[in-house]
Amino acid sequence: MAEDDGARPYRLMLLRHAKSAWPDGVDDHDRPLGERGRKAAPLMGAYMARKGLIPALAIVSTARRARETWALVSDRLPSPINCRETSDIYEVGAAAILTTLGAVDPAIRDLLVVGHNPGMEDLADRIAGAGAAEMLARMRQKFPTAGLAVFSFDGSSWQDLAPGGCRLVDFVTPRQLV
Repeated sequence: MAEDDGARPYRLMLLRHAKSAWPDGVDDHDRPLGERGRKAAPLMGAYMARKGLIPALAIVSTARRARETWALVSDRLPSPINCRETSDIYEVGAAAILTTLGAVDPAIRDLLVVGHNPGMEDLADRIAGAGAAEMLARMRQKFPTAGLAVFSFDGSSWQDLAPGGCRLVDFVTPRQLV
């Protein structure tokens, strides 16, 4: 880690999985991406690469649609990204996701979470304390599939991630990228 990394804010990227399919007889956890999701995820990966939104670690839900989203996003990023799949962020609320994030190594300054609603949307709303008013309003109105919210906060570890303590620095949806 570079000497000045301790002064650099933490960056949290919350990516809701891309649009899934609803095949008959398939358990929720095993639902694949639908056609729209297979198109949206690479768009989001390309956007992240263009904007330098490169995580040091991706925490990805074990649900198939989240893993497929991450595979398509990561294919567009410039280098292999460490990934940790976990069921700890599947079908849970914002508080449980915060607990998972609090355990992340403080040396990791850029973190991506690929998860599900309502937990992702609730977490984004909960931690947002500042940002452009229009962007905050759009995020709070709807956090769609493959939507990406990027937050920044100062602190000494991921445990410092607190309600209202983050700046929303970007919010983008697939619809904005087509």
